[in-house]
Parts: sequence; structure tokens; C-alpha cells
Amino acid sequence: MQFKKEPFFDGNSEWEDLGNGVSRQFVGYNSQVMMVIVKFEKDAVGTLHQHFHSQITYVASGTFEVTVDNEVKILQKGDGFFAQPNIFHGVKCLEEGQLVDAFTPFREDFIAH
Repeated sequence: MQFKKEPFFDGNSEWEDLGNGVSRQFVGYNSQVMMVIVKFEKDAVGTLHQHFHSQITYVASGTFEVTVDNEVKILQKGDGFFAQPNIFHGVKCLEEGQLVDAFTPFREDFIAH
């Protein structure tokens, strides 16, 4: 398995189009941790889902309706949330923006295609 080991991220890695107004860019990862920037167009949805990873998300820009474990809040730049393993969570983008997601362990499913 090839890990992204560069010590500095200059924002020039490729964006991966996930469809429906969502794209992502990998910052870096190894077997223990992964950081990803996710870009959302207005009204794009990060579908309610769960996974065994711990996830911390920071709102870098925009406004999002965020659901974590059936609790719904509106988050804006500077806000964030924590999704414990196996807890349902998702977002709806109310104003175009970007989220910075950190996962542990890394999301092998994101790079296994």
C-alpha cells in the first residue's frame, strides 16, 4: 500500500469529483490517520452514514446543516463536530463551502479504487 508521506501540503494535489456537487482532496495519510478536504456546492449532501472510524470535522468555509446521532445543528466557518465510531452522521450544504475531515484509522475505502 502506498501512503502519502510528504511532510508539507501545498494545496496542489488533485481534486476527486465524487458527483452531486461534492469533491475531495487528500491532505495526507498513513495507516493511523487521514486528513481530507471536502468541497460542497450549495444544496449538496453528504448522505447520512456510519463507519468504524473516529472522525473530527472542521468547517473551513460555508454553512452546513449537520446531523450527528439524530442531533441537528447549523455549523459555519470555525465550527466543527466529532462523530464517534458507528454513529450516524451527515451534512447538507446550505452555503457553498469546505469541510476538513480527519479520520483514525485512515479510510482505506477512500483509496481502494
